[in-house]
Amino acid sequence: MECVFGLVGNGFAIVVADSSAVHSILVHKSNEDKIMLLDSHKLIAASGEPGDRVQFTEYIQKNVALYQFRNGIPLTTAAAANFTRGELATALRKNPYSVNILLAGYDKETGPELYYIDYIATLHKLEKGAFGYGSYFSLSMMDRHYHSGMSVEEAVDLVDKCIMEIRSRLVVAPPNFVIKIVDKDGAREYAWRESVKDVPVPSA
Repeated sequence: MECVFGLVGNGFAIVVADSSAVHSILVHKSNEDKIMLLDSHKLIAASGEPGDRVQFTEYIQKNVALYQFRNGIPLTTAAAANFTRGELATALRKNPYSVNILLAGYDKETGPELYYIDYIATLHKLEKGAFGYGSYFSLSMMDRHYHSGMSVEEAVDLVDKCIMEIRSRLVVAPPNFVIKIVDKDGAREYAWRESVKDVPVPSA
């Protein structure tokens, strides 16, 4: 039931993920942030088994930070993607993770990049990509409306079209989505698209 997608625009990359924490027929929460900041200029959006997703993305985040502490320079986006792919490939022969990843980043030399890494350690550099049931709709919308060199406003408009398509056509569509962006100014949260808010339960 998860939906993760992203695209590359003119000087930025944008990634979107649903925010539902689901097990079987139960929705535990609707504000789970599935897009993690790897460092100041990298985002990792993940879908899959909740335990694997959290454990593996935190493992990658800490190792990327460790590399920067040891060497004094951060990994490039391509290097971080290849490291992530290598760790998935190693785990695949031992104790595999059920996790699919979109890794977005910005480097001064290469600009914005988006990498697709699936649970069997396939790595591809893309201009647009998606995972989950929502990918059936978001990929078709991006095929129709995406073009290289999109502005932030055009990209956000396309993201909203994808979210509306998922909500209207997917029978188990998640209600809320988080949108994050990375560009020369760094990685940051851009917006939430919420149709359901978690209400705190009053204490007795």
